[in-house]
Order: sequence, then structure tokens, then C-alpha cells
Amino acid sequence: MESGAGKHWTEEEVKALLSVWSEKNIRKQLHGTLRNKGIFIYIAKRLQELGVCRDWKQCRAKYKNLKYEYRTVKYAHNSGDVTKTMKFFHDLDAILRYEPVTQLAAEENGRCSATETQLNTSPTADNTQ
Repeated sequence: MESGAGKHWTEEEVKALLSVWSEKNIRKQLHGTLRNKGIFIYIAKRLQELGVCRDWKQCRAKYKNLKYEYRTVKYAHNSGDVTKTMKFFHDLDAILRYEPVTQLAAEENGRCSATETQLNTSPTADNTQ
């Protein structure tokens, strides 16, 4: 597969990224790691083995975009709007369902503090799609 900067990700490339991302050790390393260049270099090498030629920056950008889109759709579903969808929602839901999310909680003195919560911790509360 010929891919370069600025080229759109094909469905096969996204599936390959999701398959690498879904591995337990990759998910563990990505969660809560701010300096994650090394992880994405590893992911890019793994993708090359699968025939996907993307550099670590492209992998990180796609990871962030997929995660953002997933959270947008998930929030819409939780708010009752089941019309909002995305192509790989079910795959991402399986990967991200139990990932703790840092949220800001208002304290009594008006400041905010970061707290960790879980996305959809109920295994029976799948999708209403």
C-alpha cells in the first residue's frame, strides 16, 4: 500500500491500526502516557509489517482523531442522540470502553481538580445503535 503525508487512510489501514491498538500491552502503554513518541514509532513499525506505510506522526494523528470522533459519538449516544455514528465505533468501543478518562470536577472553592472515571463500565450497556 502506497501512503504518504496528506493521503487519506484507507479502510484496511485503519483496521490494521485498530488491530495493533487493541493489543493489551499497547493499550496499557498508551493510557496515561503523555510522552508517547516511542509507542507510536513501535506502532508504525508493526503497521509496516502489516503492509501499512505510515510514520509515527501519522499514526499518532489518526489515533487522536479516532479517539476524538469516538468520544463525540459516545457522548451523543449517552445524551440520547443515536443518529450520530462513525464507521469503526464498535471496534473503538471495544478498545476504549474501560479506559479511565480524566475529567474536571468542580471543588468547593471554585477550582477544578482532575478525577479519573470510567467510560461505560457496564458490560451490558453496549450500544443503542
